[in-house]
Amino acid sequence: MKVGAPENKLGRVIVQVLLLHLLLQSVHSQKSQNKLNITKPGQNIPAALRVQLSRVSHDKVVVDNGIIQVTFSSPQGLITGIKYKGIDNVLDDEIDDRGYWDVAWYEPEKKLEIDKLEGTKFEIITQNEEQVEISFTRTWTLSKRGSLVPLNVDKRYIIRSGVSGIYMYGILERLEGWPDVDMDQIRIVFKLNPKKFDFMAISDDRQRSMPSMADRDNAKQLAYKEAVLFTNPENPMFKGEVDDKYMYSMEDKDNNVHGWISSNPPVGFWMITPSDEFRLGGPVKQDLTSHAGPITLSMFTSTHYAGKEMRMDYRNGEPWKKVFGPVFAYLNSVSPKDSTLRLWRDAKRKMASEVKSWPYDFVNSEDYPLSHQRGTIQGQFFVKDSYMSRLNIYGKFAFVGLAPFGEAGSWQTESKGYQFWTRADRKGRFIIENVREGNYSLYAWGFGFIGDYKYEQNITITPGSIMNVGPIVYEPPRKGPTLWEIGVPDRTAGEFYIPDPYPTLMNKLYVNPLQDRFRQYGLWDRYADLYPENDLVYTIGVSDYRRDWFFAHVTRNVGNNTYQPTTWQIIFNLKNVNQIGVYTLRIALASAADSELQIRINDPKSDHIFTTGLIGKDNAIARHGIHGLYRLYSIDVAGNLLSVGDNTIYLTQTRSIGPFQGVMYDYIRLESPPRT
Repeated sequence: MKVGAPENKLGRVIVQVLLLHLLLQSVHSQKSQNKLNITKPGQNIPAALRVQLSRVSHDKVVVDNGIIQVTFSSPQGLITGIKYKGIDNVLDDEIDDRGYWDVAWYEPEKKLEIDKLEGTKFEIITQNEEQVEISFTRTWTLSKRGSLVPLNVDKRYIIRSGVSGIYMYGILERLEGWPDVDMDQIRIVFKLNPKKFDFMAISDDRQRSMPSMADRDNAKQLAYKEAVLFTNPENPMFKGEVDDKYMYSMEDKDNNVHGWISSNPPVGFWMITPSDEFRLGGPVKQDLTSHAGPITLSMFTSTHYAGKEMRMDYRNGEPWKKVFGPVFAYLNSVSPKDSTLRLWRDAKRKMASEVKSWPYDFVNSEDYPLSHQRGTIQGQFFVKDSYMSRLNIYGKFAFVGLAPFGEAGSWQTESKGYQFWTRADRKGRFIIENVREGNYSLYAWGFGFIGDYKYEQNITITPGSIMNVGPIVYEPPRKGPTLWEIGVPDRTAGEFYIPDPYPTLMNKLYVNPLQDRFRQYGLWDRYADLYPENDLVYTIGVSDYRRDWFFAHVTRNVGNNTYQPTTWQIIFNLKNVNQIGVYTLRIALASAADSELQIRINDPKSDHIFTTGLIGKDNAIARHGIHGLYRLYSIDVAGNLLSVGDNTIYLTQTRSIGPFQGVMYDYIRLESPPRT
């Protein structure tokens, strides 16, 4: 008898049943994958699904894996065509710029330029039946100064067997001694087929049918070029609505997947970003996602919601090198009988899978470290505030991160290196994995306390290292007990009063009062409607910041394109005053745009005791945000300026050239003198 052979009829029946069960499982699994056009990469690849690369002509490269077919211009490295599921080209083939990288740059004191980072050399990095990785490079020389951004460029694309999409990353470098340059923005842009894609989804509750670019071209421009009012759109459902690409911005920590859906055939196109390590400005930096066009973006760097403080500026021949990506352009489809919203749910599942797979093990570049070449740091974060608790408080859900060396809080304007962030758990415990080798500072901040923490020692990450910094304790700025406070220290103005939008200037996506209502157009002008002559007055113990504190301290529109400075008042009562003591006023700003905040005590005509000076270019007021860059001010208030009984703090925003100047407050607190 052969080893393993069944000894009787019953044994043979059991084996047959098991084989039939396995066969049915295999068929069911294949059907499930085919329904969403997902095939797992692996061994024994059917011939039809093997990745194939062909140099069709001197100016074209085509890669096909049996699911998608991607065409690149050569040697420029532009994506000119994506064939998928019955659509000859998911991109807009009626225009030239449809799938490209670009950099917004300029030499100091010169005009802004846009460089599409077109390559001059094509190279095959990896080619086998499981994967093709191709490269389009360009080398900068001094003879190109003024016409091209001074960077060496290596754009990489990876197409894998059984994977319905394109992995994309870039290696940008400048060498020592190269000329000064500023860069405001680096991104990848996809302009999709407007005859197919008309439904956009960027989150579970932010998705809708969208107007066309033709609708935008025929619309009425509002206060700035990005915002338009549809007066006579081709699709009447959009009449009377406002559209602005900044309405669809998102914080980077949430910006993992977004894109578009075609209903006929039912196809989705999604931008998936599995890691934020190559983005700038920390987890709450805001940026664009997708918008009318139809357009989908992968934003690597920008000055949006920050201004020139976020600009990448290089001086005195400073060298630099960075890997941006990989990011993943993912395509999926369903049966015409199925709901197209299944495409969004599948895109989220795919995003979660890509995040779990980071760092990728199939990227073929010495500049992209694999998992075993990275390190880990962990610890526990506490907050110590003796005026709140005698014991250290768990840093519950605090943001903890590694970023290049700098002062506390410098991470939010850091723009050249890599950053690695996580959120602590309920007890302040944190772990940051897959950190690139290098030297960092460890930072933290979070809900419920002001200011920024920085660990006193530098952090060095080496391949395979696991570092435990143990318990770390942050003592937020504090001199005395709280007399009163306004708002919640969360770095946004979201808890304050956000008015109803103008009925004639609405975007229907945000009509739900609980859903991002701050994203409506024109809310800055509602201040003048609510306070036509006298400014906001807030009385401690009587007023409620949720209904009585306007979310943005803006100028007042008095008509004829004229604006006035505004002065807000905080009235508070003191039963006794330490005349020789020093009180402390803490003002945390969530945003500032071309503004200056001055503080006066009890006499609006007296000399100010504090001014911020001219601050801010984050433009959050115009761009439908509730925060930009965070700023914290600690202001000494001499006790002899205060009186027993009612006192008034005057907050004046002095700049008033236009409607978008102003600040957003995060949190205000008055502390009494320290206890003796």
